[in-house]
Amino acid sequence: MMDQANKLRSMLENKDVDNRPFHINSRVIAITSGKGGVGKTNFAVNLAIHFSKMNKKVIIIDADFGLANIEVLFGIIPRYTLADVLRGTKDIQEVLTQGPMGIQFISGGSGLKELSDVTDQQMHYFINKFEYLDSVSDIILVDTGAGISKSVINFVKASAETIIVTTPEPTSITDAYALIKTVKEEKSQMPDFKIVVNRVENTEEGLEIFEKLNKASSKFLGITLENLGYVPYDNFLVKAVKRQQPAIICYPNCNFSRSLDSIGDQLMHVAPDKARNNVGIKGFMRRLSNIFNN
Repeated sequence: MMDQANKLRSMLENKDVDNRPFHINSRVIAITSGKGGVGKTNFAVNLAIHFSKMNKKVIIIDADFGLANIEVLFGIIPRYTLADVLRGTKDIQEVLTQGPMGIQFISGGSGLKELSDVTDQQMHYFINKFEYLDSVSDIILVDTGAGISKSVINFVKASAETIIVTTPEPTSITDAYALIKTVKEEKSQMPDFKIVVNRVENTEEGLEIFEKLNKASSKFLGITLENLGYVPYDNFLVKAVKRQQPAIICYPNCNFSRSLDSIGDQLMHVAPDKARNNVGIKGFMRRLSNIFNN
């Protein structure tokens, strides 16, 4: 039986204990918002479904501590969380919960908040556990909390690619800008910020909101944003939430679902230079642990 030293050596060689080689890194995308109530988690869940329809293996990490919105939208209660992995009582495979259409999700629980209190040895163990996720997923969506708390900012700083969901409400736009500004002031490596304007009345409104946000970010922060698109307000989404099912599954032809399909297609067209910079979930977790411990 393979001893602990050999197991660790195997992980560091990018192989698991069964000697199965790991494929290239998963693409990690953080999804966040400057304020709550803008539809961020609904966007994340339905985007995951779209990717699954494109034959991509998708995992969602619910990093919105204490709210458990992913499991509510799926109508599924997970047995374990990332806290169990950090404590060494469960493997990463055991905290993966099966969702619809082959999607898997992980509840963060309080696990990631505990990163600042672990030893270097525990952290090394924890990060290596995440390597498994790169072997079973093409895309990992990290659904952060809302706002500009330290926890949210840390997730954004650790990500090379961040989608900010906002709405036409003035407070939502202001808070989205505040989030970008806060990350900029941290003087860290800036992610590629992509903007989705949710609950718009029409395309013109969505474009107007994006241009306002991009103009302010470019002028005062020196940051150019990417426009991913707009999502209309849709009563079918409200019905889907009540059914605890993603709208893109139960109402695939509604306006909301069509918009998600368009945004998902756009996201799949990644420039080769950006694709090469992908560090996978293990790299993301390493960055996150460094940020928490600084």
